[in-house]
Amino acid sequence: MTTVEAPRNSHLHPAYRTAPRLLRVAEIVPLTESVKHFRFTPTDGTPLIPFQPGSHVIVTAGDHRNAYSLVDDGLLPTSYGISVLRRGEGGGSDRLHDHLAVGDEIEVEGPRSMFAPVADQHHALLVAGGIGVTPILSHARAAVRDGGTADVLYSYRPGHAAHLTELRELAERPGITLHEATGVPETTEALTRLLRHQPLGTHAYACGPAPMLETYRALAAGAGWPAARVHLEMFAAPEQDPGEPFTVTLTASGRTVEVPSGVSALQSLLDAGVAVPNMCRQGVCGECRIPVTGGEVVHRDFVLTEEERTRGDSMLCCVSRGSNIEVPL
Repeated sequence: MTTVEAPRNSHLHPAYRTAPRLLRVAEIVPLTESVKHFRFTPTDGTPLIPFQPGSHVIVTAGDHRNAYSLVDDGLLPTSYGISVLRRGEGGGSDRLHDHLAVGDEIEVEGPRSMFAPVADQHHALLVAGGIGVTPILSHARAAVRDGGTADVLYSYRPGHAAHLTELRELAERPGITLHEATGVPETTEALTRLLRHQPLGTHAYACGPAPMLETYRALAAGAGWPAARVHLEMFAAPEQDPGEPFTVTLTASGRTVEVPSGVSALQSLLDAGVAVPNMCRQGVCGECRIPVTGGEVVHRDFVLTEEERTRGDSMLCCVSRGSNIEVPL
């Protein structure tokens, strides 16, 4: 079996451990009727790794492995905090709600950064929808810590606004302005207004339901925002068409793997004995990114930047397709 290896961590200090480790549940706080906040601490006294705002950890609950955004600013953490929406589908989120108790130990991997703020931004526009508030709260807390400025738009259903109190408290600090919206029309109006009235050097970040993110991207483009300043993170992706069949050539062995219409390259590689790391299978988590050395990739993920897509040297094989793809495996 061929295996795609994750990059090896060159750091030896225990504070750089991002491999799976057991953490203890220190606190569980209900935030709404469907969202609980969980806080994890080390079981062995070793330090936790600092992280960039917008990072996530991967939590294993039974047979389920899910990514959850961290809500803190990331500087010298003594605990990791995540807030989890019960989805009612019997998956890992439901298991955390129904079976996890204070004092339990649970496997946590990471943190991993895929939604970090740009270091030289002059201002931030932070847009959250529903449970998408979790990475946005992390960005807002880091902006306060660093003396930065931000406009924060939180779109929520009345009675379902997790972390609204914390955002209102942050908005009492200089430089942080909170805008609240309930319902689609109010959210669209606020997005339109805020995207048109940001200072030069602003970067925008959004996390929430797919329809809100599509509106966000369309309004940003209509307001003349360069794509490089418009960032987003998705929790789930819309369905995509089955695509045309194509082949993936494993250049290390010369084998060719056929990828039929309606079947992902990821699944075809797994069926061929190539152990590719994966998790969401929707093109939103980045776990199944593989290097590409030849062929034409049709990118259908929600992770790679335009610059990375233009380079064409990698693909998320769970959703992206292509023609005569070659990979160094």
